[in-house]
Amino acid sequence: MPPKTDISPFTPGIPVPPELFAGRTPQIHQVRNYLQQAAGGRFENVFLTGDRGIGKSSFASILKRLANDDLDMIGIHVFLGGVNDTDELVRRIIEELVKEGFEQPWYAQIADTLGDYISVEKVGLFGVTVRFKTTFDELTHASSNFPEVLGELIARISEEKQGAFIILDDINGLAESALFANWYKSMVDKVATQFGPYPALIMLSGLPERREQLAAHQPSLLRVFRLVELERLSDEEVEDFFTNAFNEAGMSVEDDAMINMVGYSSGLPIIMQEIGDATFWATSDGVVDQGDAGEGVSIAAINIGRKYLSLNVYNALRSQRYHTIIRKISSDSIWNTSFTRQQMASRLTSEELKVFDNLLRRLRQLGVVELDAEGGRGAYRYTNEIYPMYMWMESQGIVEN
Repeated sequence: MPPKTDISPFTPGIPVPPELFAGRTPQIHQVRNYLQQAAGGRFENVFLTGDRGIGKSSFASILKRLANDDLDMIGIHVFLGGVNDTDELVRRIIEELVKEGFEQPWYAQIADTLGDYISVEKVGLFGVTVRFKTTFDELTHASSNFPEVLGELIARISEEKQGAFIILDDINGLAESALFANWYKSMVDKVATQFGPYPALIMLSGLPERREQLAAHQPSLLRVFRLVELERLSDEEVEDFFTNAFNEAGMSVEDDAMINMVGYSSGLPIIMQEIGDATFWATSDGVVDQGDAGEGVSIAAINIGRKYLSLNVYNALRSQRYHTIIRKISSDSIWNTSFTRQQMASRLTSEELKVFDNLLRRLRQLGVVELDAEGGRGAYRYTNEIYPMYMWMESQGIVEN
């Protein structure tokens, strides 16, 4: 095994590199089938969903690579944070199509198709800059006629590419818009009724509640999508991920250390990355032992707590009464990963009891706890193993929220 590198193979907070992607084989085969049908001329629509931290963006990046490299399609990954209208959505799709095709032999066909909307220049080391020369009315026209714009582009590059794969990621703002839901349904209906073969697959990626929001705006929209759900990774898949990543860095992992890291990962890639990165820096000799893993898990708990719980829970729930109740829930033990309402109610004051149910409802909405069906009526459990560790440390004054 090569000596330990000075560069961590883990990437907390960003999609995992393709070479370290773990698991998801059934889902990859599922989407590959849909992509092959799209390449054959059938317009496909997919909704990729899963809980926070489940790795939707990393999975989408793998699919884009599959479409580009194996299926000879033009694949783009469009990040839509902050976007809440269809004009801006279409602007970003056009921008990514141009960037993906720039410097390809067939770029002239893209430029001919989209030239009315954009001008492009190469800017040094920073790649491609796409400047939109359209007026507001022209961009709205492109949005209203998006099936025609995309269809013409696909036809222009059909000798080089088998179709288009468009990933629309982070659709939070769009899911809140009834205009987007109706726009998308109209687009699908137009392609189905006014076009022949249409080799394209559009995949929306979002939390389960985003799909529910779209259904509330446009109930018939749900039947348009093929559903792809990402579940938590198995312990075996998590172990494979850690083994491969540490091997990449010239390191090995002892069995008891692996058990520790796998258990606290809870099958969530976002936590796996944090634990792996913290453990990498805690290990000095190239062999991850129990002590290294324990230190890494503790550091990861603090990092995750500060990134997600401090902002989304402690700052969102500004009531000092809420904070006091959270500390009481968390103060028993670092291993306390579940609780019942009855257990906690006996420890609360009468004033705290008045707001306890509302706090539990908010914690569920924020993705911190969930109902524990196995624990019986009124039972709750944390959504992962790291949250209660951080909340216990906060309750003990070990960290500040």
